[in-house]
Amino acid sequence: MIFHKTNQLKGEVTVPGDKSISHRAVMLGSLSKGRTEITNFLQGADCLSTIDCFRRLGIEIENRPDCITIHGKGLDGLNAPGNILDAGNSGTTTRLISGILAAQPFETILTGDASIQKRPMLRIMEPLSMMGARIESIGGNNCAPLKITGAPLKGIHYYPKVISAQVKSAVLLAGLYAKDPTSVTESALSRNHSELMLRTFGADVRTEGTTATIFPRPLLEGRKVNVPGDISSAAYFIAAGLLVPGSDILIRNVGINPTRNGILKAAESMGGNITLLNERQEGEPVADLHIKYSPLHGTAIEGDIIPTLIDELPILAVMAASAEGTTVIRDAAELKVKESNRIDVMAQNLSAMGCDITGTEDGLIIHGKRPEEKPLHGAVIHAHGDHRIAMSFAVASLIAEGETNITDSECVAISYPGFYEDLKKLCRG
Repeated sequence: MIFHKTNQLKGEVTVPGDKSISHRAVMLGSLSKGRTEITNFLQGADCLSTIDCFRRLGIEIENRPDCITIHGKGLDGLNAPGNILDAGNSGTTTRLISGILAAQPFETILTGDASIQKRPMLRIMEPLSMMGARIESIGGNNCAPLKITGAPLKGIHYYPKVISAQVKSAVLLAGLYAKDPTSVTESALSRNHSELMLRTFGADVRTEGTTATIFPRPLLEGRKVNVPGDISSAAYFIAAGLLVPGSDILIRNVGINPTRNGILKAAESMGGNITLLNERQEGEPVADLHIKYSPLHGTAIEGDIIPTLIDELPILAVMAASAEGTTVIRDAAELKVKESNRIDVMAQNLSAMGCDITGTEDGLIIHGKRPEEKPLHGAVIHAHGDHRIAMSFAVASLIAEGETNITDSECVAISYPGFYEDLKKLCRG
């Protein structure tokens, strides 16, 4: 797909529902008794994979444009699938559903696409095995396909080696079925959507510092869930509004959960003009974001903030490329095992656009230049099938001289099917 520079961005946009919350609402609705209704559900490929998996496990799920209706059967209501469960490109589906399948009285083969079959699964295999599950990597490489043979589980206190909401969530979901309480203590707090959603459906989840503890065998009951807008999707419009001179945009209904809002803190540390309007609580904290063009400067992005913006680091790298001075991203080795190796891919693509950027073992060093000093230029951008790479460089193209050609641009459907249309509506010339 071909992209060109724009003069400014003006108007309003409403981003799709939060991907993380959409996944979890389907999972917990399926494990609850009675009817669950989910509005503003993300109709992206990843979340549709979660729906497909639970349908194959015997749950009736109606998917209408305005509402997802789940007829849950309770914790013991899942049935053995008739064939292999396919999670598509969704790491969230793969890792979280493994925690649930670990306790079922049947065997499951769980796989995904070529990308999923390269992503590390030992991080969930180890704690679930400690709980008593039997999980085998069929290829012997600690990746999917996984053979999961359900077994009675015991509670554990787990200290993950990697700060990951997916690992924490897999263990907590398995803990629903354990005979004892199950705790996870992280070195820094990852996103807490699972803890909040579990409480919404009736689970006894207690948190203290970076420790979350779940007590077994709760009575989960169906609920109405309204999914807030995804801050990871909003990040591209935040960046575009800050980068394109003269821009003034409003992003409606965005989730600003403190374990996810690192993009706001990082952008503000770079000099970004971001105002939160109409702040409110809807199960999760929500606000409208008013973004105005701002000359940006370099910053350091490292430490405990990294888990709160791990998915936004590619677009932050684009922002840094057009900021005055140097930006250093550290402690983000997890970028290597996402849909692509995002450290290498960002370094290669931004270099192709004229940015002085170096990849490191755990991040990036970006020597930025404001557009009036030395603008980025168009290039052929290889997205490697990674939705966050494609969206990041669609934003970069808005300030780049000449033509930008993004390969695999259709991969944005994984998390934001209407992204290009929404971006085009804001462009003014």
